[in-house]
Amino acid sequence: MGEKKLGRPTDNPKDIVLKIRLDNDTSRKLEECSEEMEVSKAEVVRQGISKMHDDLKK
Repeated sequence: MGEKKLGRPTDNPKDIVLKIRLDNDTSRKLEECSEEMEVSKAEVVRQGISKMHDDLKK
């Protein structure tokens, strides 16, 4: 039988795990963004990458 996946079904699975090191100031900023935007830290990072990538095209 096929493998059963846990969690919500999605068209955009998040299969890649990224480990990063942050200084205290950057960690505080990430936490502040996460709380203010009411999203996960991972979502803040994804949105930040998208924004920076969009800026490259300008």
